[in-house]
Amino acid sequence: MNDVTPTPVDKTPDTAFAAGIGVLARRYPQGTHLALHRHETAQLIFAVSGTMQVTTPAGRWLVPPERAVWVPARFAHAIDMLSDVEMRSTYVAASAPQGGWVAAAPPQDRVIAVSSLLRALILAQFDRPLAPGRRRAITALLLDEVARAEAAPTFVPMPRSQAMIRLAEAVIADPAGTADLADLAARAGTSVRTASRLFPAETALTFKAWRQRARIMAAIKALGRGGPVKEVARALGFSSSAAFGVAFKTVTGKSPGGFFDPAGTAGTAGNGAEAG
Repeated sequence: MNDVTPTPVDKTPDTAFAAGIGVLARRYPQGTHLALHRHETAQLIFAVSGTMQVTTPAGRWLVPPERAVWVPARFAHAIDMLSDVEMRSTYVAASAPQGGWVAAAPPQDRVIAVSSLLRALILAQFDRPLAPGRRRAITALLLDEVARAEAAPTFVPMPRSQAMIRLAEAVIADPAGTADLADLAARAGTSVRTASRLFPAETALTFKAWRQRARIMAAIKALGRGGPVKEVARALGFSSSAAFGVAFKTVTGKSPGGFFDPAGTAGTAGNGAEAG
């Protein structure tokens, strides 16, 4: 992906920009792929229903229900629909935070937990008609909520060097695989010693922790499609549902059931425990 030049996309929002905010509503079937692109404005991507994967040169964000992804202006990203998705996008012009009457937009990409208030504000932008004064108030509060929102631990950072990318992609392709680091390093054309040094340097995670996070992200995808916890745990190589639950909570701060609870929010990410 690092070799692909993103194409700027100028979509016309369903609602014209006012107070620095434009919105766009779209429905996408499962399997839809939006190729690597970027916008001149920042974008808040939220699915009323469904699960998305947002890929950037830095890594992959999983965006299950009740999460949203913040993409800064001109930040390259691609989107894959892992299920049928009802998407609501909010485009934030650089002028929106000016004047001090709204919070400064976050400078970095991240997935955030969507509170009941933020969800209501996103959807309120699509009310017809929407008076200018009300739109201004919604804009101010929405950006403040985005700035305050808790980051959700659904990010898998991708390494930068070609050998480490090959190693990472081998894990993503087979998250339940049992090959150890020595085997995976050999397949990637490198050594255990090099992998042990470069992988943490390029991802800020040990290989063991990164692999566990990638495995849990695969689990979230499967659970988001309606897979039973017991079957998902077994398919991903966990010795039991209990072992899976412990690993899931270590990475996400939530139990598998609690993660998809609309009233819940994601907790603090950890490095993860070894799969059973």
